[in-house]
Amino acid sequence: MKGTKRDLIKYRLMRARDTCEDAQILADRSRWNLMIMKIRVIKTEEDYNQALKRLEVIFDAPVDSREGDEAEILSILIEKYEDEHYPIEAPDPIEAIKFRMEQMDMNNQDLADIIGYKSRVSEIFNRKRKLTLKMIRNLHKKLKIPYESLIAD
Repeated sequence: MKGTKRDLIKYRLMRARDTCEDAQILADRSRWNLMIMKIRVIKTEEDYNQALKRLEVIFDAPVDSREGDEAEILSILIEKYEDEHYPIEAPDPIEAIKFRMEQMDMNNQDLADIIGYKSRVSEIFNRKRKLTLKMIRNLHKKLKIPYESLIAD
């Protein structure tokens, strides 16, 4: 009799576990069935343009919605395609400095106060002198130019 009760309890526990697992699988399946999207890897320029158009339509979708999930996935695929086909090179350090100076309405004397002498600014802009580590740190700290832009070749 004890063996039978034990077997019955064991059977019920297994069925309950299986039922929970089945319910979870069904929930996952139904979630994915609700989320059927026409998403595929972006391989061509045409695929890329279609993905951009679709993203534009669903861009403001709520985060936890089907369109929100689709927008997130499309964003990842678009970013991957753009990284592979439209890489953005780091700017030239001198051009990055000039650009930032223009944004901040600075002149060469203002820059000289950051990196040293005015003649040094001229040498750097004429590419006769390279930026030193101290100059790079000062430019990053005072002008907020990313290190990556300042140490590029």
